[in-house]
Amino acid sequence: MSVRMRFAPSPTGHLHIGGARTALFNYLFAKQQGGSYILRIEDTDLARNREDALQGIIDGFRWLGLDWDEGPEMGGDYGPYSCMERLELYQPFVEQLLAEGKAYKCYCSSEQLATEKEAAKAEGRLYRYPGTCRHLTEDERTYKEKAGADYTIRFAVPASDLLDFDDLIRGDVRFTTEDVEDFVIVKSDGIPTYHFAVTIDDHLMEITHVVRGEEHISNTPKQILLYRAFGWEEPRFGHLPLILNPNGKKLSKRDGSIIQFIDQYKELGYLPEAVINYLALLGWSPSDEHSEQELFTKEELIEQFSYERVNRSGAVFDPEKLAWVNAQYIKASDPQRIVELALPYLEKEYDRKLPLDWVTSLVTLYQTAIQAIHEIVDVSRIFFQDQVEYNEEAKKLLQEEHVSIVLQAVRANLAALGTDEYLAPQIKKAIRKVQKETGYRGKQLFLPVRVATTGESKGPDLNETLALLGQDTVLQRLEQALST
Repeated sequence: MSVRMRFAPSPTGHLHIGGARTALFNYLFAKQQGGSYILRIEDTDLARNREDALQGIIDGFRWLGLDWDEGPEMGGDYGPYSCMERLELYQPFVEQLLAEGKAYKCYCSSEQLATEKEAAKAEGRLYRYPGTCRHLTEDERTYKEKAGADYTIRFAVPASDLLDFDDLIRGDVRFTTEDVEDFVIVKSDGIPTYHFAVTIDDHLMEITHVVRGEEHISNTPKQILLYRAFGWEEPRFGHLPLILNPNGKKLSKRDGSIIQFIDQYKELGYLPEAVINYLALLGWSPSDEHSEQELFTKEELIEQFSYERVNRSGAVFDPEKLAWVNAQYIKASDPQRIVELALPYLEKEYDRKLPLDWVTSLVTLYQTAIQAIHEIVDVSRIFFQDQVEYNEEAKKLLQEEHVSIVLQAVRANLAALGTDEYLAPQIKKAIRKVQKETGYRGKQLFLPVRVATTGESKGPDLNETLALLGQDTVLQRLEQALST
């Protein structure tokens, strides 16, 4: 049987970096093995489902380039690809378990269960459902049925059974049924729980490998029990290490130390291939031959990926490293692509249509200096200010004795250029002329000009910057600096 892998998110919120990494690892392995990659929606949590979340997941996958072979918007031979569209498929399996005595109706109310949990907590013990309704007599069941009592359906966990599996990442993992309570497989509203739906769906869709986050490892024994109850072959299970925050602590969705959702990276102007590159290295390491390599194409990742090289320990998310990776991809990108990405940020910030050729020049100037596309807004502010704002250090520099001589000479030489001559090469020649006229060179010449016209002591090529600012603006700012 060929490899079939799935990613099965719940549409309850944004696509998280943890989910995206899991989806990526599954994608890389499926593609490497020449198998199929399935996107399936686990939407049994009706109270938390959000319509916009489903579209957000799909948009996130599209943006990242994780194209699925089967699933929403694609269809496939094993559909439907959401639980709520598959409800009628689950019912025969529920009836089978009930008929074989492997499941039973539980009439315990939520209030009763909550009371039992509180009592266990007060006594300092872990609560486990005691199997109250498993031991009801037929008369007791009949009475509750006639009374119209609500019920869930619980799986009857066998006693003293070993539950072991060969984890793709962790090796031999063992549980016993003593660790597992009789768990609910159908809720009181008739909707199957995650454990039941995911197991049925994985079997019917012929999923061969189930790889997910480490937090799901306690769910695996329940699903193995269901596989064994039906006499089905189990898929290979694997559990990825946790993503840790920069302090090495377990990451929570309320942790503000890093940006956690894929749509936020898209909004900030990260490139999808950079995010993919970084997530791939978050808990996985390439072969020794490529151990020093930091940038990988998706094709290279597919070729090299293996679960044997996924670490068991948690992976620390480093925002600065991700920003560095993104900067490398921006530098290497076709400038026209960066122009197209940058233009909406600029026009939104400055609320105007901007000439495409001017934005192209701006991007050319700053493409190697930004780590994310949104930074184009900050670096471009000097081009939209009516006047330059000088900090104390700049004011002090502009008061140095030689500065007025330099700025007056630069202003005179730039003013002498015709409108059609005001280009970077001619500006460069004009400033060289100032060097000969005044005798000032290096920092004594270039730093006052940069500070006077931009308010900054560092920046990209000065001649290109002055050309992009425009002749009138530069002359006005030099006059401003001379009067400071």
